[in-house]
Amino acid sequence: MSENKNSKNKTVAQNRKARHDYFILDAFECGIVLTGTEIKSVRAGNLNLKDSYASIENGELWLFGVHISPYEKGTYYNHEPERNRKLLLHKHELIRLRNKIREKGLTLVPLSVYIKNGRRAKVELAVAKGRTSHDKRDLIADRDAKRNIARAVRGNGRDYE
Repeated sequence: MSENKNSKNKTVAQNRKARHDYFILDAFECGIVLTGTEIKSVRAGNLNLKDSYASIENGELWLFGVHISPYEKGTYYNHEPERNRKLLLHKHELIRLRNKIREKGLTLVPLSVYIKNGRRAKVELAVAKGRTSHDKRDLIADRDAKRNIARAVRGNGRDYE
């Protein structure tokens, strides 16, 4: 077997709204504790990160609001779709993370879920600060301006003056 094939990460889900609603300050890779039918559902791409967040409770990192659809071939052992799931980090990373989010206005949001090396499900977790509506408007205006410049340079589309 080639190493190149095994070393790829397969992105299962992304939280695009998080990049729009928050300034991303730092990102971590976390393991996630899943049951048998949950990992099968995740590998099939049946999960949603919308409105999800993470929190440190009793010295452990937990993920809330992630919807993993029940596995279609599962039996009565199927999982609860929106249960809270434990995230795995080294203790020194957890302490560093706790110190960062103690600052005012910072939160933990999942950016993506992916399968690493074809084996383990991982969550990309970000320390983020909320954007105001003014910041969001500026972001959209900048993105549109860059898109218009790129179109003008390529020559595809109307002339923008």
